[in-house]
Amino acid sequence: MSLSSRIFLLSGDDMLHALAGNAFMRMLRKEDNCRIPDFAGQRVRQAHLVVEVVDRNPVQVVHQTFCVLDIDTDGLLDVERLNLQQFARVEDFLAQVPQSPAQSSAVVVEAANRFVAQGGSWQPDERLQVRLHAAALGKLACPRVRVVR
Repeated sequence: MSLSSRIFLLSGDDMLHALAGNAFMRMLRKEDNCRIPDFAGQRVRQAHLVVEVVDRNPVQVVHQTFCVLDIDTDGLLDVERLNLQQFARVEDFLAQVPQSPAQSSAVVVEAANRFVAQGGSWQPDERLQVRLHAAALGKLACPRVRVVR
Protein backbone atom coordinates (compact mmCIF):
# COMPACT_ATOMS: atom_id res chain seq x y z
CA MET A 1 0.00 0.00 0.00
CA SER A 2 1.09 3.54 -0.74
CA LEU A 3 -0.48 6.97 -0.85
CA SER A 4 -0.85 9.32 -3.79
CA SER A 5 -1.98 12.92 -4.01
CA ARG A 6 -4.61 14.25 -6.42
CA ILE A 7 -5.17 17.98 -6.92
CA PHE A 8 -8.18 19.43 -8.71
CA LEU A 9 -9.17 22.99 -9.54
CA LEU A 10 -12.85 23.72 -10.05
CA SER A 11 -14.02 26.22 -12.61
CA GLY A 12 -17.06 28.39 -11.91
CA ASP A 13 -19.36 25.77 -13.45
CA ASP A 14 -17.99 23.03 -11.11
CA MET A 15 -15.97 21.38 -13.88
CA LEU A 16 -13.00 19.49 -12.43
CA HIS A 17 -9.52 20.16 -13.81
CA ALA A 18 -6.61 17.95 -12.72
CA LEU A 19 -3.49 19.84 -11.64
CA ALA A 20 -0.18 17.98 -11.53
CA GLY A 21 1.34 17.98 -8.06
CA ASN A 22 4.77 19.02 -9.34
CA ALA A 23 3.22 21.99 -11.17
CA PHE A 24 1.45 23.07 -7.98
CA MET A 25 4.73 22.82 -6.05
CA ARG A 26 6.43 25.01 -8.68
CA MET A 27 3.59 27.50 -8.31
CA LEU A 28 4.07 27.53 -4.52
CA ARG A 29 7.81 28.12 -4.91
CA LYS A 30 7.22 30.68 -7.69
CA GLU A 31 9.60 28.75 -9.90
CA ASP A 32 9.92 29.52 -13.56
CA ASN A 33 6.96 31.90 -13.36
CA CYS A 34 4.70 28.85 -13.41
CA ARG A 35 1.31 30.20 -14.52
CA ILE A 36 -2.20 28.89 -15.17
CA PRO A 37 -3.58 31.43 -17.66
CA ASP A 38 -6.99 29.73 -18.01
CA PHE A 39 -7.71 30.72 -14.40
CA ALA A 40 -6.10 34.19 -14.50
CA GLY A 41 -7.84 36.84 -12.43
CA GLN A 42 -10.03 34.34 -10.57
CA ARG A 43 -10.58 32.91 -7.11
CA VAL A 44 -10.48 29.17 -7.74
CA ARG A 45 -11.61 26.34 -5.51
CA GLN A 46 -9.00 23.65 -5.02
CA ALA A 47 -9.60 20.10 -3.80
CA HIS A 48 -6.63 18.07 -2.61
CA LEU A 49 -7.36 14.38 -2.11
CA VAL A 50 -4.99 11.69 -0.86
CA VAL A 51 -5.76 8.20 -2.12
CA GLU A 52 -4.61 4.79 -1.02
CA VAL A 53 -2.94 2.88 -3.85
CA VAL A 54 -2.71 -0.93 -3.95
CA ASP A 55 -0.88 -2.65 -6.82
CA ARG A 56 -0.71 0.70 -8.65
CA ASN A 57 -4.52 1.10 -8.48
CA PRO A 58 -6.20 3.81 -6.42
CA VAL A 59 -8.69 2.12 -4.09
CA GLN A 60 -10.01 4.74 -1.67
CA VAL A 61 -9.78 8.38 -0.63
CA VAL A 62 -8.18 8.60 2.82
CA HIS A 63 -7.93 12.37 3.30
CA GLN A 64 -9.15 15.54 1.64
CA THR A 65 -8.75 19.27 2.10
CA PHE A 66 -10.38 22.18 0.32
CA CYS A 67 -9.10 25.71 -0.11
CA VAL A 68 -9.57 28.75 -2.30
CA LEU A 69 -6.68 29.97 -4.45
CA ASP A 70 -6.30 33.51 -5.69
CA ILE A 71 -4.82 33.66 -9.18
CA ASP A 72 -3.65 37.08 -10.36
CA THR A 73 -4.30 38.53 -13.80
CA ASP A 74 -1.04 37.01 -15.11
CA GLY A 75 -2.11 33.53 -13.97
CA LEU A 76 0.28 33.42 -11.00
CA LEU A 77 -0.79 31.99 -7.65
CA ASP A 78 -0.97 34.50 -4.79
CA VAL A 79 1.25 32.44 -2.48
CA GLU A 80 1.32 35.06 0.28
CA ARG A 81 -2.46 35.07 0.61
CA LEU A 82 -2.59 31.26 0.54
CA ASN A 83 0.03 31.12 3.31
CA LEU A 84 -1.94 33.59 5.44
CA GLN A 85 -5.08 31.50 5.02
CA GLN A 86 -3.32 28.24 5.83
CA PHE A 87 -1.61 29.67 8.92
CA ALA A 88 -4.95 31.10 10.05
CA ARG A 89 -6.56 27.66 9.66
CA VAL A 90 -3.86 26.13 11.88
CA GLU A 91 -4.18 28.91 14.47
CA ASP A 92 -7.98 28.53 14.44
CA PHE A 93 -7.60 24.78 15.00
CA LEU A 94 -5.11 25.28 17.84
CA ALA A 95 -7.40 27.84 19.47
CA GLN A 96 -10.04 25.12 19.75
CA VAL A 97 -7.71 22.76 21.64
CA PRO A 98 -8.84 22.66 25.29
CA GLN A 99 -6.72 24.75 27.62
CA SER A 100 -5.96 23.95 31.22
CA PRO A 101 -8.46 25.62 33.64
CA ALA A 102 -5.81 28.05 34.88
CA GLN A 103 -5.06 29.25 31.34
CA SER A 104 -8.61 29.39 30.01
CA SER A 105 -9.66 32.40 32.09
CA ALA A 106 -6.89 34.53 30.60
CA VAL A 107 -7.32 33.47 26.96
CA VAL A 108 -8.59 36.06 24.51
CA VAL A 109 -10.08 34.66 21.32
CA GLU A 110 -8.70 36.34 18.21
CA ALA A 111 -11.57 36.18 15.72
CA ALA A 112 -9.66 37.81 12.85
CA ASN A 113 -7.84 34.55 12.11
CA ARG A 114 -11.13 32.70 11.93
CA PHE A 115 -12.39 35.09 9.23
CA VAL A 116 -9.16 34.77 7.23
CA ALA A 117 -9.34 30.97 7.50
CA GLN A 118 -12.99 30.84 6.42
CA GLY A 119 -12.25 33.03 3.41
CA GLY A 120 -9.73 30.48 2.20
CA SER A 121 -11.78 27.32 2.60
CA TRP A 122 -14.91 25.70 1.22
CA GLN A 123 -16.83 22.43 1.43
CA PRO A 124 -18.30 20.51 -1.50
CA ASP A 125 -21.91 19.39 -1.53
CA GLU A 126 -22.61 15.65 -1.66
CA ARG A 127 -22.93 15.48 -5.44
CA LEU A 128 -19.63 17.27 -6.01
CA GLN A 129 -17.98 15.14 -3.33
CA VAL A 130 -18.97 11.99 -5.26
CA ARG A 131 -17.49 13.44 -8.48
CA LEU A 132 -14.26 14.41 -6.71
CA HIS A 133 -13.84 10.91 -5.30
CA ALA A 134 -14.57 9.35 -8.70
CA ALA A 135 -11.98 11.60 -10.37
CA ALA A 136 -9.39 10.89 -7.67
CA LEU A 137 -9.92 7.15 -8.11
CA GLY A 138 -9.60 7.39 -11.91
CA LYS A 139 -13.27 6.63 -12.60
CA LEU A 140 -14.08 10.09 -13.98
CA ALA A 141 -11.97 11.74 -16.67
CA CYS A 142 -11.29 15.43 -16.38
CA PRO A 143 -9.13 17.83 -18.35
CA ARG A 144 -5.67 18.76 -17.08
CA VAL A 145 -4.86 22.32 -16.08
CA ARG A 146 -2.73 24.00 -18.73
CA VAL A 147 0.43 25.21 -17.03
CA VAL A 148 2.68 27.75 -18.78
CA ARG A 149 6.18 28.88 -17.87
